[in-house]
Amino acid sequence: MSHRNQFYQQAFIQYLQFQKRYSQNTILSYQNDLTDFFDYLVTQFSITTVAEAKPTFIRSWLAQLKEKGIKSKSINRKISTLKSFFKYQLKQQTITVSPMATISTQKVSKRLPIFIEEKETNTLFNYVEFPTTWAGKTDMLILQLLYNTGMRRAELLELKERQIDKYNSTVKVLGKGNKERIIPVSKELMQTIEEYIAQKQQLKEANTEVLLVNEKGKKLYAKYLYNTTKKYLGEVTTLSKKSPHILRHTFATHLMNNGADLNAVKELLGHSSLAATQIYTHNTIKKLKDAHKKAHPKA
Repeated sequence: MSHRNQFYQQAFIQYLQFQKRYSQNTILSYQNDLTDFFDYLVTQFSITTVAEAKPTFIRSWLAQLKEKGIKSKSINRKISTLKSFFKYQLKQQTITVSPMATISTQKVSKRLPIFIEEKETNTLFNYVEFPTTWAGKTDMLILQLLYNTGMRRAELLELKERQIDKYNSTVKVLGKGNKERIIPVSKELMQTIEEYIAQKQQLKEANTEVLLVNEKGKKLYAKYLYNTTKKYLGEVTTLSKKSPHILRHTFATHLMNNGADLNAVKELLGHSSLAATQIYTHNTIKKLKDAHKKAHPKA
């Protein structure tokens, strides 16, 4: 890759970092996509400047990604990266026309979100035994928060004690793009959170900034959350996927199945558009169809 392209990339990444305030994971994804793209242009077409990137070269890059077996969802993310990058170059007047204008995203088959049934979440929180150790208390709170708030894994890991409002029984969550949202929680869960914070003070050198810590008082890591959900969800469900995100899907699906307003669910999940939330209506429609089929004499 040429030094000039590296300069344009770095300027764009800094824009994402300091003006758009994207998360480190998102920025890394953008960076990797752009590096792969420009490396391909150099090796295949000897192109060294941003202005030389034409739609035909971009289509060639996308075609070879498909040949490698990269899924449409991942390819669409890369298309999104390039659209953002060249839109930024237009603003900077590096180019006069975006080569992405004629590039369209690929069709992705909509998969229904996988979720845990209500009877299974009832078993999890009422009948599964958690150890009385600090790890057991932490694991229980992790599962309660994931299911009761629909938080993303990264949001829960970064959840601060100061984001807990015990007087209003709410949790302030810092989501994607540093967007804040307020999620109400039950009085019972708030009491559990308060007890956890109080007991945390007994741990030696405990991190008092973030809410969740391990028995050494250190902030949790992503793999810990994954292992916890996999372990305990395995006791109540036969689903192959048992990630923290399954509880986010479960939170949204249970709300929809019990009559929650779609816009309210959108706000609680922190979705930027209603389209992302609409996947949860499919399960509701399926439930209505099943009920109709079983109960209606003409069904």
